[in-house]
Amino acid sequence: MHNLGLLFDVDGPIASPVTRTIAIRSIVTDLVAMTAAGVPIAFITGRSGDFIRNQVVAPLCDAGLGDALASHGARMFGVFEKGGAWAPITGDGMGEVAVDASVALPEAAVDGIRQLVGDRFADTMFYDETKRAMISVEQRTDVDTETYTEAQDRFQDAAFGLLTGLGLGLRYGDRVAPDADGAVPFRIDPTIISTDIESVLLDKDRGAQRAFDYFAERGPLPHRWRSVGDSRSDYKMADFVHSTGREVAHVDVRPADGLLDRPYEVITIGDAVHDTAGAEFLAHWRRELGLDEGDEGDGEA
Repeated sequence: MHNLGLLFDVDGPIASPVTRTIAIRSIVTDLVAMTAAGVPIAFITGRSGDFIRNQVVAPLCDAGLGDALASHGARMFGVFEKGGAWAPITGDGMGEVAVDASVALPEAAVDGIRQLVGDRFADTMFYDETKRAMISVEQRTDVDTETYTEAQDRFQDAAFGLLTGLGLGLRYGDRVAPDADGAVPFRIDPTIISTDIESVLLDKDRGAQRAFDYFAERGPLPHRWRSVGDSRSDYKMADFVHSTGREVAHVDVRPADGLLDRPYEVITIGDAVHDTAGAEFLAHWRRELGLDEGDEGDGEA
């Protein structure tokens, strides 16, 4: 087993934020090769289990993931909805998705947001019916970024009003509305292609811990880790690893939002961003671990 473990956000470093699919073939083949070499890999994402099954695991299986996971020490795991759901990924594909019902939103909130999108915002976004622990409303792929961003702001204002009107304790930016008990158990969390409405207990550090627990049950954990993501919340994957005393660096594939100051190394991949940066990162480590022919990779990763 190589002394390396990987924690990946999906939208951005793996899946194109434009096509919402794995658009760069080498990402698939490099992930399979590294899995076969015994590198534990977890996908820690706000996406649903259905999305990861269809858009990530299916192409990996087509490229030989089943045989790779049959190798000694091979481990792969999926954490979805920022820790609200999870599933093992084995030689038979992705297993049954478990859901933490304790962090799910009430049915009235789910129904209200679904109707709000359908009635007022269906021309720019859609309600993600695959989510089971959180609410996600996503940009339509036929809508340009400027149009979506303007509509997203209006949607989030409307969602805040609707949900607090239902008595939900909710945070949205600087706006805080406690529930009848004085608690604020949920938040509105915008991304560049969606708006998530979720429990405040959900985040990428929770997902990283769940992945570590799964990997540790099946073998020793590497000391060296890399986390890869395109948003500021993705740093929390590395925060968790750092808290365990292991070596970690975080790879930011969208540094234009500003690099965070952390006690571990923060890496960018030259001028590359999103899945182009993710592909270069994987290609570097495939060479570094000697898993294909060619020269050692250039630069830090």
